[in-house]
Amino acid sequence: MAYSDLEVGDREVTGGRTVTEADLVNFAGVSGDFNALHTDADAMADSDFGERIAHGAFVFAAMTGLLWQARDDEDAVVAFYGVDGLRFRAPTFVGDTIHVELEVAEKRPHDHPEAEGVVAYDIEVQKADGTVVLSATTLSLMR
Repeated sequence: MAYSDLEVGDREVTGGRTVTEADLVNFAGVSGDFNALHTDADAMADSDFGERIAHGAFVFAAMTGLLWQARDDEDAVVAFYGVDGLRFRAPTFVGDTIHVELEVAEKRPHDHPEAEGVVAYDIEVQKADGTVVLSATTLSLMR
């Protein structure tokens, strides 16, 4: 939706995505983050988590993909403008299915040659059981 169509309080829920073994392996390779938390099943079996956890940065990246896939008007977004208050609140494991719930928190005009304003979205990434694994406020520069 375009900037002018959005209202504070508008809510949306994206489709889901299941975190896979390939996600952990590929993200470790791309990011260079081979921390045992994400890559060493034996070491993690004896940890408080009991198994490997997904990289927080991977969960954030998956969130941006789920948000993009849920857009009904890709042309309305000029750019991802920033993120505030990012918190990783619970672990995400291989096999967890995550989705994004978002609410328009604020709209403000912005002097930009291609955009009308900035929209702040309160974001929660949740597992299927409702556990919040990530929360943040994202900012989008919108037409």
